[in-house]
Amino acid sequence: MGPMRIAITGSHGLIGSALTRSLRTDGHEVVRLVRHPARTGDEVEWDPSRRYVDAGGLYGCEAVVHLAGAGVADHRWTAAYKKEIRDSRVLGTTAIAEAVASLDAPPRVLVCGSAIGFYGDTGDRAVDETAPPGEGFLPSVCVAWEAAAAPAKDAGVRTVFARTGLVVAREGGAWGRLFPLFRAGLGGRLGDGRQYWSFIALHDHVAALRHLIDRGALSGPVNLTAPEPVTNREVTAAMGRVLRRPTALTVPPVALKAALGGFAEDMLSSQRARPARLLESGFTFAFPTIEESIRAAAPE
Repeated sequence: MGPMRIAITGSHGLIGSALTRSLRTDGHEVVRLVRHPARTGDEVEWDPSRRYVDAGGLYGCEAVVHLAGAGVADHRWTAAYKKEIRDSRVLGTTAIAEAVASLDAPPRVLVCGSAIGFYGDTGDRAVDETAPPGEGFLPSVCVAWEAAAAPAKDAGVRTVFARTGLVVAREGGAWGRLFPLFRAGLGGRLGDGRQYWSFIALHDHVAALRHLIDRGALSGPVNLTAPEPVTNREVTAAMGRVLRRPTALTVPPVALKAALGGFAEDMLSSQRARPARLLESGFTFAFPTIEESIRAAAPE
């Protein structure tokens, strides 16, 4: 496929910056939606809280990748921050979807970030994209977040929801916090360690997003997780092996909740999500196992 013009929100985040680098390396033009007046030719202004997008800046884009949203691991989950988590996703997605729908020649695809939080706590039961939403705060956010893309879908734009798992990377997210702890010999399992983590290497996540852009048949929810989710106990053992550090500690749930607030629930809950639709569509993982993913991300 020849060079494309692609717009990205959240281009400064962990995934957005990696996706931007990957696309530009391959000769694609990336337009970054930013929350200030455009200062360079590759910037387009938007303001999710006001549902404003300078839609003219999306002209000629073949794809829009919408990744922006307040970080779930960045702050304690006060009532105000929970509202910000929800609003940043719902209002931002509404703004992007309405802007896309307003164009005379809309992009052929809108890839919206979402999360495997959609499924809630699944225990040791494996779920794929056919599973219904779970109960609680994060599932309710994910349902509203995906529903907000309706204007683009209704306008005939192929709309894909990238339900993201825990991204294995040293630069941010959950693993950005885990690597320094484990390197210091302070790593250990969280709670009883039996909860499943649906992980994905950052490299595979970016490759999967590009697969969603290029594959004209894929729409609706797609789990961006490695083929075999593993328990936190297995994650802990793999971290110890790769970083050659002891992992005898156990972090009790009460300590985790003190350190992480509401996000602790996400780390202690069990989500065993499988990437059925990615695999069916012919996607190949470069780092399918937890150990390969950690090795790919481990600090030198």
